[in-house]
Amino acid sequence: MNRKTSIILGIGVCAALALAISCATIDRVVVVPPMIAGAKYVGMDACAACHEKTVKNFKHTLHARMQIVADEKRVPGQGCEGCHGPGSLHVDAGGGKGKFIVNPGKNPEACFQCHIDKQAEFSLPSHHPVKEGRMSCNSCHDPHGENIFRTKSLSITRANDVCAQCHRSQTRPHVFAHEAVREGCQNCHQVHGSINPKMLTERDNTLCLKCHVTLSSPKKIMIGGINAEDHVSRMRNGSCFSAGCHTAVHGSNFNNHLRY
Repeated sequence: MNRKTSIILGIGVCAALALAISCATIDRVVVVPPMIAGAKYVGMDACAACHEKTVKNFKHTLHARMQIVADEKRVPGQGCEGCHGPGSLHVDAGGGKGKFIVNPGKNPEACFQCHIDKQAEFSLPSHHPVKEGRMSCNSCHDPHGENIFRTKSLSITRANDVCAQCHRSQTRPHVFAHEAVREGCQNCHQVHGSINPKMLTERDNTLCLKCHVTLSSPKKIMIGGINAEDHVSRMRNGSCFSAGCHTAVHGSNFNNHLRY
């Protein structure tokens, strides 16, 4: 082994050790919480005096692992105040809804301090109207629950429970189900926002062809199983779901080809 190779190998080993040590010491998420003028941190135990059940459940969640940075120092064990801001004035005022406390359910800015990528997705052309104030992060997420999604079960059969709260006609059972819907709305939709209409993950036929395609030749697109048909000419008339063919994309009660 020559000298140059030894130096490169040594640098690589040092970098790997540094990465391993840094990862081992980061055991919690560090956040800068919302500020409330004149308020100080009181800790989760003070919150539990009024919100006993919420705090009890919250201590087992990911959000409870947050540590706050105040005056360039970490303040441990302050999980509630990571999202709601320092609570001393709220406690001194005897609690009360909305008194001297931040409510992320009414303003998503507290959530966006950590979830910057989701904030960007809500700015895409097609998105859920969180920034417009017509819904909040809490509409789909339970920030105090062990399961962050607002579902009663983690079973795959309830994968669409959150979406079904608003999109009932699309998620209700159908005689002829679309397998993609059964597996989960996120197969086709970006749940926060997308550059495509209807928050689709892909545009037009590109989305359908991810699952429903067999290329027998470069110019021949076959759709279907044993009795596959060439759909090139049909697809020139529009997308699979807009050309008058498979318009019942979420499921049909009349036709196994997802037509109304």
